[in-house]
Amino acid sequence: MGKKFVWVIFAFTFVFCITQIADAQRRQRIVVATGGTGGVYYPYGGTMAEIINQHVPNVSCTAEVTGASVENVRLVARKEVTFALSMNDTVYQAYTGEGKFEGSQIEDLRTVFQMYPHVYHIVTLEKYPVRTLSDLKGKKVSVGAPGSGTEYKTNLVLPLLGVTYDDFRTYRLSFAENATQLKDGIIDVGIWDVAPPTSSIIDLSTTHDIRFIPLTEEEVTKVVAAYPFYGRITLKENTYRNQNEEILSVSVWNSVVCHKDASEELVYQVAKAVFENRNVLINTHRIAEYTTVEDSANNSPIPIHPGALRYYKEVGAVQ
Repeated sequence: MGKKFVWVIFAFTFVFCITQIADAQRRQRIVVATGGTGGVYYPYGGTMAEIINQHVPNVSCTAEVTGASVENVRLVARKEVTFALSMNDTVYQAYTGEGKFEGSQIEDLRTVFQMYPHVYHIVTLEKYPVRTLSDLKGKKVSVGAPGSGTEYKTNLVLPLLGVTYDDFRTYRLSFAENATQLKDGIIDVGIWDVAPPTSSIIDLSTTHDIRFIPLTEEEVTKVVAAYPFYGRITLKENTYRNQNEEILSVSVWNSVVCHKDASEELVYQVAKAVFENRNVLINTHRIAEYTTVEDSANNSPIPIHPGALRYYKEVGAVQ
């Protein structure tokens, strides 16, 4: 009787293990490319991966740290990741082959949904005499991490407003590095293009008095006229510690993108899972309140993937 029991347990365990292995082999493994750990892309993309794992059948999803927008669209183009987060200036110019993407157009790019707007933060310490864009000249300035949307946007915006990279000592740092090197006195100014409030600036403001460098109405008008994918926005007062007034700046929306060859059923299931569990994203970061079906269906800067479009038609957001 004892031997029979042992054999039954053995057989059950064997079958269970084989079943688990077979199930794991059936599960499609996909990757969401996010950004650096000091911004919002990383927690947003991580939560998106959790939603996919819990609500999309037969899919195993992981979120990966990357250099963000520019790197991400190139990863999608090479089919090294399934989904990626990117700023819409990068998305638009990659798709059309403009700017830094001249000669390397990514026509295979498609959007899945619109995430939220970024605010362009130009941050210094209160003790430094930096109050306007022209004061950046001669300073040590971090323009954003290599391959990031922040650096891409900085490369478009600052020269348009009369400040070139030749005017200051250029650093290319992640958001977390911006905060650390401002604390340590290595740089004078750090630039973030990110959803507010972001953890790295919050961390910096808890130990140091900081100042935000605003744009003028004239500067914002000039940027928006030159680049229609940018818009006027104000950083609301008290978004960060001791920030007692609104800060005028420019914004850009962000998309989740994929390759045109991505499975229509997979993209449909991901869009459906994200919007039906949007509260989970909002619990991760309140900026996800901007993640709506309406904006996603109607405000994409490039064509929407057929899988996502199928979902938007299903819920009546498009005809």
